[in-house]
Amino acid sequence: MTWLSRRWQVVLMLAPALLVYSVYLVYPLFYSIFYSFSDYNGVAKPKYVGAANYRTMWHDTIFWSSLRNTMVILGIAVVVLVPLAFLLAVLLSSDIKGAGVLRALIFAPAIVAPILIGLIWVFILDPHVGLINGFLASLGFTGPQWIGGTSLTPLSVAMVYIWQTVGFVLTIFYAGLRMLPHDVMEASQLDGASKRQQLRYVTIPMLQETFGICTVLVITGVFKIFELVYVLTGGGPIHMSDVLVSYMYYVTFQLQSYGYGMSLAVVICVLGAVVSLGYLVLRRRGQRA
Repeated sequence: MTWLSRRWQVVLMLAPALLVYSVYLVYPLFYSIFYSFSDYNGVAKPKYVGAANYRTMWHDTIFWSSLRNTMVILGIAVVVLVPLAFLLAVLLSSDIKGAGVLRALIFAPAIVAPILIGLIWVFILDPHVGLINGFLASLGFTGPQWIGGTSLTPLSVAMVYIWQTVGFVLTIFYAGLRMLPHDVMEASQLDGASKRQQLRYVTIPMLQETFGICTVLVITGVFKIFELVYVLTGGGPIHMSDVLVSYMYYVTFQLQSYGYGMSLAVVICVLGAVVSLGYLVLRRRGQRA
């Protein structure tokens, strides 16, 4: 009887969290999957069309352009953001003057609304009134089209995303560094290891789980980028700077093609899960090797 009572206590304690999780995550997921197989404009009764939306997506050039932009941002974020955040965490965990202030300043963009971050960077990257091109013009140079073009926009969005997120990832690395056992670090020092050798052979191997968590968070974060693109470019010109979520928003809420929009949402969810799981599988195989 005591075991049964304790079991029900656990169930009752978990019930509110499970209810919220089901209402806001599980139900919308199945809702999206259901409507992705329909022709639905948000008003009339949905009409079942099978895999027609997914066939349309396969031939949709804007979808492939959005996917390419998302993958470019993802590659830059993973290659640059994670190592940069780790190196900054190592630097700021040392006894340098003003480390606490620097940590706060670097973390500050992570708590600012993405809409505001987009507005800030519009005044910096805009090819006509932006600060960067204005500075280049004062030197006699013609600045490139940082945003709104077809080539530099994904790079600019990736740069802004890194600026926004590096403080959050740095905080995770910083917490991991503070939790490293001091006796191991002291033993490596007694063995004559230099700071660089400690970093390479002691610190990084002991933070493998932290690296994995941060990389997965960056991957899932890139697949959720919307506000930055919406404010910086609006997806233009002719959707060439759209990412997956911004294109899904356009299809769903501006074209009011809810069925096709839900199919895009399902694909985005699947891609995010596949890329994250793929990374974890490759990482585990690398650790076993």
